[in-house]
Amino acid sequence: MPSVTSDRVVQVQVARGVATLTLDSPANRNALSRAMRAQLRAALAEALADDAVRAVVLDHTGRVFCSGMDLAEAAGGGVQDQGVREFPDLLELIWSSPKPVVAVVRGPARAGGVGLLAACDVVVAGSSATFAFSEVRLGLVPAVISAVVLPRMLPHVAHRLMLTGQVFDASLAVDGGLVDLVVPDDVVDAEVRAQLVHLTAGAPAALAETKRLLRAGTTLEFDELLDLSARFFAGEEGQEGIASFREKRPARWVPTAD
Repeated sequence: MPSVTSDRVVQVQVARGVATLTLDSPANRNALSRAMRAQLRAALAEALADDAVRAVVLDHTGRVFCSGMDLAEAAGGGVQDQGVREFPDLLELIWSSPKPVVAVVRGPARAGGVGLLAACDVVVAGSSATFAFSEVRLGLVPAVISAVVLPRMLPHVAHRLMLTGQVFDASLAVDGGLVDLVVPDDVVDAEVRAQLVHLTAGAPAALAETKRLLRAGTTLEFDELLDLSARFFAGEEGQEGIASFREKRPARWVPTAD
């Protein structure tokens, strides 16, 4: 995995089958600068290619989760400088990841930062976290992030919040579908650990196919679903899972203590 150096804005740690990618640029509110986008994409790709990694956590240092695109870099620049060509690739990498991705939101998330967390499978937020689709107030459109935000949120809630650009709290975020779990700030870490125990208890291939199934929605035909189910019942993971259940032992894919 990438080493930790002073010029890095994304730190990486791997332990017990979990790769934790930490946005580490608090001086600019963890904005999606060129360096942040490039390092995060590289770290994600490496984590997804590592067979030892079963799940990915997207965390952050500092008070802010992510303030969105780095407006200082985008000012006066063209489309390429704004990152709108590469940001969709980053969101797609998270969205289509065969491994579960958990976002940990301990503070404000704005614009592209909201898109970043919305692309994840599970979002755990502290009760003091806040959110906003601030694009319209800057003369911009939340176009790219809509691809991952709209499948998550209740339509009428997303409609109002994207049009007003107003700041909303974690309670509305969870009620509107943007966030999965809201817990007191001091138990965020414990809740993330609990979710990871559940996520890594699943078999790798089964998790990947289940995520593909969920992302596909209702586009798969019944015959395709039947074939998928039958293949996994008869497959190596299915047989191991059934055996572990009958023998009352952990399946071989469940991570053990280091």
